[in-house]
Amino acid sequence: MGVDNAQSAPVPVGLLGLGKHGTRYLEHIRRDVPGLEVVAISRQDVERGRAQARELGVRFHDSAEGLVGDPGVRAVVSVVPPTLNAAIVASCIAESKPLLIEKPFATDADAAFDLRDRLERSGLPCLVAQTLRLSAVVKRVEEWAAELGSLHQILLSQSFEPSRLDWLDDPRRAGGGNILHTGVHMFDLLRHLGGEVLEASCLLDRVVTHHTEDSFSASFRLAGPGGNLLGAAAGSRTTPGRAGSIRIVGEKGQIVADHVLGSLSWIEGRRIVRQEEKADLPTVRILLEEFVAVARGEAAPSITPRDGAAAVAIADACYRSAEAGRTMAVRRE
Repeated sequence: MGVDNAQSAPVPVGLLGLGKHGTRYLEHIRRDVPGLEVVAISRQDVERGRAQARELGVRFHDSAEGLVGDPGVRAVVSVVPPTLNAAIVASCIAESKPLLIEKPFATDADAAFDLRDRLERSGLPCLVAQTLRLSAVVKRVEEWAAELGSLHQILLSQSFEPSRLDWLDDPRRAGGGNILHTGVHMFDLLRHLGGEVLEASCLLDRVVTHHTEDSFSASFRLAGPGGNLLGAAAGSRTTPGRAGSIRIVGEKGQIVADHVLGSLSWIEGRRIVRQEEKADLPTVRILLEEFVAVARGEAAPSITPRDGAAAVAIADACYRSAEAGRTMAVRRE
């Protein structure tokens, strides 16, 4: 049989956003993902964007709508603040162009459910970049967790250096702080490992930032398969030290792992009975490799708008809890 050239050729994509994270996407596509080819870019800094387009030998558009409507663009990769997502989703639906969209999926539960419903009604393939679940350590944790019997607690934390992105401390552009922009990774992982999150209780603080939170701690009740499953997540962008701990307490022992440091341990009693180290592969590269198949219509997205919306709904419950000073139910609709 002959090779289908249309399927084997790189998918021409338009890249929205070329800040710190968007540049990472660009570099992975050009270096590591031969199934994709960036043919057009757009960014808010028009002068710099035009210069980058000339350097890359691609087309530049001064608006997201222009890029999505470019007839040479077959699929769209969007790496922009979540306050811009609604317009981008609308354009992609109108042009029937598959979309890879960065988290957070939206800024609040209402916006997230609206985007989810619009995408599901349209049938447009949309892959959401909840990339923590693609970590090699997380994949191994999933395998081990299947051996724990009934799960009792899932405890997660992430700590990073303060962000250098000024817009993340501007609620009008960012829509929120560490809960929304980093916490959603942990909220998605809670659902992925333990089931739907029913309610949240949260405290937040500003240590380095001025207008959005950069530190939070939250506790959760989940609808786990065994009934009583509690969760917790803590996030900090205030330290030069990086860590990403995962602890799962179960009927037959507990798993202690760190997806930043690449370590996993199985503990019974006071003994470590199993231990591994995993070299973590770049999760953005893994996501982009999946998007090749999604854009070609060969596979359905593994991380869907429903997943993205659910993670934002948990963040929304955390914000409402911190403001009210009491536990809040996580909204479903």
